[in-house]
Amino acid sequence: MRISAMCAAVGLMVSGVAFGQAPAGPAPVPSPAGEVQRSYAAQKDNLLKAAEKMPADQYQYKPTPEVRTFARVVNHVTEAQVRGCGVVNHTPAAEQMKTPTDTADKEAIIAGLKASFAECDKAYGATTDENFTEMFTAGPAKRSRAGILWGNVSHDNEQYSGLSMYLRLKGLAPPTSEK
Repeated sequence: MRISAMCAAVGLMVSGVAFGQAPAGPAPVPSPAGEVQRSYAAQKDNLLKAAEKMPADQYQYKPTPEVRTFARVVNHVTEAQVRGCGVVNHTPAAEQMKTPTDTADKEAIIAGLKASFAECDKAYGATTDENFTEMFTAGPAKRSRAGILWGNVSHDNEQYSGLSMYLRLKGLAPPTSEK
């Protein structure tokens, strides 16, 4: 009996009940805006680190003649972000930043990528649960803020995967493998 009483006491202490803590319940439900903002921040960090990690003299590297150069993939991210986040920010196409050429140096390409993230920082920062379903005209289609921003996160994730492969082919570990 004494052993079972001790087990019960230890069980209560471990659960927190003995210390006046509420029993653990389900995790709080994150907000839709908060979820997309967290996912964007993670992809932003991954892409910037991957772009920084590739040596400058390897920006024109492509694994086979049929695929894009590392610089082209980074610039593709820049173009897609400027376009999508520009729609959410109501930035007219004529006023959107121009992407550096694919043959520009690493510094210019990273500066373009950072500028595209600045455009997206505004779009994600202005996103709330209340405006998450706001509709925009994106080319010939109507799209929701949620669709545009989650599409950007998904695209960034896909492109990070490609950049990671290029880094690995050069003997470098992608940023997410270093954690």
